[in-house]
Amino acid sequence: MHGTFDRLPRGPRRLVFFCPDVTEASTLTRARQFIDQGYDVTVFGFRRKRYNMSYRPEWPHVPLGMTADGKYWQRLCALVGALPAIVANRPSLKRATVFYARNIDQLLLVLLARLLVFSRAPVAYEVLDIPPILIRRGLAARALRLLERICLRRIRVLVLSSPGFHRSYYAAIQKYDGTWFLLENKLHSAVTQLGSRTASADGHVESGRNRPWVVGYFGLIRGEETFALMTRLADRLKDRIVFRFRGVLTTVDEANFKATLESRGNMVYGGPYRPYRDLEELYRGVDFAWALDLEHVDHNSRWLLPCRFYEAGYFGVPCLAVHGFEVGSLVERHRIGWTFDTPLEDRLAAFFESITPDDYDRIRGRLRTMPRSMFVADDDVARLSKILDR
Repeated sequence: MHGTFDRLPRGPRRLVFFCPDVTEASTLTRARQFIDQGYDVTVFGFRRKRYNMSYRPEWPHVPLGMTADGKYWQRLCALVGALPAIVANRPSLKRATVFYARNIDQLLLVLLARLLVFSRAPVAYEVLDIPPILIRRGLAARALRLLERICLRRIRVLVLSSPGFHRSYYAAIQKYDGTWFLLENKLHSAVTQLGSRTASADGHVESGRNRPWVVGYFGLIRGEETFALMTRLADRLKDRIVFRFRGVLTTVDEANFKATLESRGNMVYGGPYRPYRDLEELYRGVDFAWALDLEHVDHNSRWLLPCRFYEAGYFGVPCLAVHGFEVGSLVERHRIGWTFDTPLEDRLAAFFESITPDDYDRIRGRLRTMPRSMFVADDDVARLSKILDR
C-alpha cells in the first residue's frame, strides 16, 4: 500500500459501487464493509445466473441487467444496455463522494457516469481476477490493455485481492506506479456471529483411520482441467477419498459434471448454499479444502488468493494448493496446509495413500493457532477508506 491518511472529510459519505453481480459473496462483503465504515452505499449492479440470484440486497441498488462469465460480446452489449439506468439515476450519482468499480467493465461505466454528472469524486478500481483476454497477444487484447492503462490514470487507488496481481501484471505489464492497496478476500467480521472457528472438522482426525478423507470444493466451481484432475483422483483412490462439491458451476460443463458424479459414489454435489450462513456447516463436514485452480496456470490461477483459503482457514480446515502459486506460497510460509508440484495427480495420490491422522492433526493444530486477522477483515477497509476520503 502506498500512503496513509488520517483526516476524514466532514459531511455525508456516499459511496456508489458498480459491480458485475449484486448477489456475489464478495460483493455483499464489500458493501457491508463500507456500510460499517459509515458510508451510505448505493450499488449499481448486474446479475448473473448463480445459486443466490434471487437475493435482494438490503441496501439501495440499481439493476443494470444480466451478464455472464467469460462472454465478452454479451458483456459489452450489457454495458450499452445499462446506460439508460445510469442516465435515469444522475441525482444519485451526482451526490457520490466516492465511486467504487469492480473489474474493467464497471470502471468504464464509473468513468462515464462520473463524466455525465461532472463529478470529481475519487474512483477506486478493484480487481479480484485478471481475465484471460488481458493476457493474450492479439489486437483485441492489446487494445483492452491500452484502454485499461488510460483508465488507470483516472483512479485514486487500485485495490487488489492478491499481491501477485500487482507484481506480475499491473507493475510488470501495465507499468502502473500509482497508489495500490491490498484488500484480500477475507471474511466479513459478521461471520464470527454465525460460526465458531473451532467447530468444524471435530472428530475427523480419529475417524480418519476408518473412513475416506473428505475434500471440499465450495463456491465457484471452475476449470475443466481442475475437475478432470479431481475425477482421475476419485477413480484412482476409490474408497480412500470423497470429493464434496457445493456452489455453482462456472467454466465446467454442466452435462459432463452431472454424468461424472452419477457414475461415481465418491464425488458428491450438494447443490447451492447461502454465502456466510452455510459456511460452518460446509466446512464442518470436510477434512481438506481444495484450492488447486488449474484454469489459467500461466497467469490468473497462479496469482490469485481465493476466497476458500480464508473460509477454510477460519473454520480450521487445511488447504491443498499448488506449489509455486500465490496461495501455495502462503500455505507453505505458515505451514498450514499441503502443496503439490507436478505431476499433480501422482503427487496427490501418493499424499492420500500415505497421510496419517497424526500428520493431519499436526497441521490442523497449527492452523488453529493462526491469528483471526489472517482470515477475517478487521481494519482493512478502514485503512482503505482513509485513502478514499482524503
